[in-house]
Amino acid sequence: MNILSAIIVFENLHEVRRLCHWGPIIALTVIAVCSSMAILDSIIWYWPLDTTGGSINFIMLINWTVLILYNYFNAMFVGPGYIPLGWKPENQQDTMYLQFCRVCQGYKAPRSHHCRKCNRCVMKMDHHCPWINNCCGHLNHAYFTTFLLLAPLGCMHAAFIFIMTMYTQLYDRISFGWSSVKIDMSAARRIHHPIMPFSVASFAATLFALGLALGTTIAVGMLFFIQIKVIMRNKTSIEIWIEEKAKDRIQYYQTGEEFIFPYDLGSRWENFKQVFTWSGTPEGDGIEWPVNEKCHQHTLTIEQLKQKADKRVRSVQYRVVEDYNGACCPLRKGFNTFLRTPCTEEPRIQLSKGETIFATRGTKWWMYGDKVLDEEQTKAGVRVRGWFPRRCVEKCLYDSANNTSAGEEKKDK
Repeated sequence: MNILSAIIVFENLHEVRRLCHWGPIIALTVIAVCSSMAILDSIIWYWPLDTTGGSINFIMLINWTVLILYNYFNAMFVGPGYIPLGWKPENQQDTMYLQFCRVCQGYKAPRSHHCRKCNRCVMKMDHHCPWINNCCGHLNHAYFTTFLLLAPLGCMHAAFIFIMTMYTQLYDRISFGWSSVKIDMSAARRIHHPIMPFSVASFAATLFALGLALGTTIAVGMLFFIQIKVIMRNKTSIEIWIEEKAKDRIQYYQTGEEFIFPYDLGSRWENFKQVFTWSGTPEGDGIEWPVNEKCHQHTLTIEQLKQKADKRVRSVQYRVVEDYNGACCPLRKGFNTFLRTPCTEEPRIQLSKGETIFATRGTKWWMYGDKVLDEEQTKAGVRVRGWFPRRCVEKCLYDSANNTSAGEEKKDK
């Protein structure tokens, strides 16, 4: 029993460590600054004990903060839900339709994907969010989306308080100054003296908080509309990408197939209920899902296997000609390489001259691919893939007769 308690305590401490990351630190700092300044400014502008409106304004402000933090911490600590290590489907024949995860030593259930940051296969993975330092997936998708809705609403309320506080305080001071020039004391009698002084430092802090509130409203509001659009289609950000690649594959090979996304239930309300429930816990176990009548449980996983096979066919072999230390924005690899680094959390990989890489995609200045490893590393399940500067590699030219590269042929001679 003591061992079990120690394990539970260790897991709880491990979850608390999620706060020690730049994402939660910045997010909680913004929430703290906007909330505290809004409370202080509401006391200056609209004292809650004087009128009913002031009381309602103050209570709403506190409620925004509580609800935002409640959904934020639930999104972080509840987590997305993980596929059990070593998981296998009940029907052994279904393994032929699933991908095998070498890290988790189990099969990837439908809609699950392996997250490099969490180092686990995540149920219905949408993306890994640095702001909560966790994945957004099956169990916390509703909490995360609700947070994205409440944060802009709370920031808009706070921004209104900031604007009104600055306006009333500056207007009263200007009115008092103008009346004193005219030697008219009647205006001075109408000046409201706040409970707390509104100094130059208070004005600067309010202006700074206003900038944070407006910036958060725009940025987080855009993320909310993206998420709600995805939810109404019962998709994830990753599945949208898979669907686009499916259409490209069918068009490229002209197979005449018709790809139907299996999890869209045809009704926005039905799709919405797959994520949002009154209990807060989404429907389903995260492994089996309701599907379109024209599809079955493995429609999407079969498409993923086809895309993976197509990816191997389309991959191009490159040889490393320049060393690369894996820096995100390398200064020594050219000005354009530095400025046009991929805007993604996908890793960069170190390169050494003479190594071989199979590239699968890229931009004008960067490429993404898998490094060819030795036999022992391959058997151990080690995989090194990521982005690297295009200038660090050159394409291997193949001899179509014997499927060997020209460089290897010269080396043999």
